[in-house]
Amino acid sequence: MVGKGSVNHNSRKFKAENVDPSRTHLNIDYCNENIKKVYHQLFDESLKRYNDKQTRADRKINNYYEKICNSKQEKPFHEIILQIGNKEDMSAESENGLLAKQILDEYYKGFQERNPQLKVFSVHLHMDEATPHLHIDFVPFTTGSKRGLDTRVSLKQALAAQGFKGGTRENTEWNQWIQSEKEQLSAVMERHGIEWEHKGTHEKHLSVLDYKKQERQKEIEVLEDKLAEKKDEFRIMSDHIENFDNGERVLRNLDESIMNEPEYQLPEPSAIMSARTYKAKFVEPLVAKLKSLISTLFARYFKAIDSYNRLNITNANLYRTNERLEKANDKLTRENENLRAENKDYKLLHKVFGSKQIDDLVERAKSEKQSKQRGKRSKNKNYER
Repeated sequence: MVGKGSVNHNSRKFKAENVDPSRTHLNIDYCNENIKKVYHQLFDESLKRYNDKQTRADRKINNYYEKICNSKQEKPFHEIILQIGNKEDMSAESENGLLAKQILDEYYKGFQERNPQLKVFSVHLHMDEATPHLHIDFVPFTTGSKRGLDTRVSLKQALAAQGFKGGTRENTEWNQWIQSEKEQLSAVMERHGIEWEHKGTHEKHLSVLDYKKQERQKEIEVLEDKLAEKKDEFRIMSDHIENFDNGERVLRNLDESIMNEPEYQLPEPSAIMSARTYKAKFVEPLVAKLKSLISTLFARYFKAIDSYNRLNITNANLYRTNERLEKANDKLTRENENLRAENKDYKLLHKVFGSKQIDDLVERAKSEKQSKQRGKRSKNKNYER
């Protein structure tokens, strides 16, 4: 399963009610680095290169860790939790529980080598709860990025660099990677004589509300990625427009220069100089210089106006795209919040009336719905005949 991640809980700086303190000494703490130090190690050099390129102070990033903490596109770290069996067949206090501990330990020892783009900083194997399980916390990063920092946080790109390329909405990089890690764990289990009992996909075991919530979250993540890309495009276009605005200021300065600089002024003719000589020596060279300058300025001006208009059109399209994406994102976020509330009620029913009774009611409702759909299809066929 995937967890939100609580490093303090994993390292037992605080203990939940389901923890048995008398067995805490059986836990294994593989590593527990400070995440801020990990960010400094991974990203400080890239951050310096990025900031050195910025000409505007407001574009510079003072603290990359805080930036990611406040980001809507990325999380500062991710956590996966792995467990074999359940408290009935793999209780932490049983012989099988010790075997599960051995298997999880063996599985983890190859984790970082398999996943070079996932910087592991906190790993704990817990034996003081009902069933042995393993928490792995990591920071996903990508290198050689063309957008933002050249080395930056990105789960999608980190997994892609390890060969997991997303396809459909269900076949994302994350889902592919999770399946691969399950297979790695299964291979260790088989070496210890334990077979992986396939009970179908994970989605089939989720409640309907859980599944819908998960799908909405995936859609939100896709939209947020698109939104981030469009915002970057918007920023680049804004920079181009700002450059054109700077160009207008240059033209104004040039206008003042032509009016005031000595090289663009005609001197007073001397008393003995003829009009023909004055024209040939001063007027014609100045006119030629002004013609050349004006010709060059007109060519640059019309080229700039054309580019400016095209950039404004592109910019307007990006703005509208951003608005649509933000509206869609808000809608999906609201749906997800509603699903969370419904899911809470659903779990409360499970707790009050018992899982079996609620599951039986859900199955009965599904069967009745399918029966009605079959009846409706049958009526439609008879009507067509």
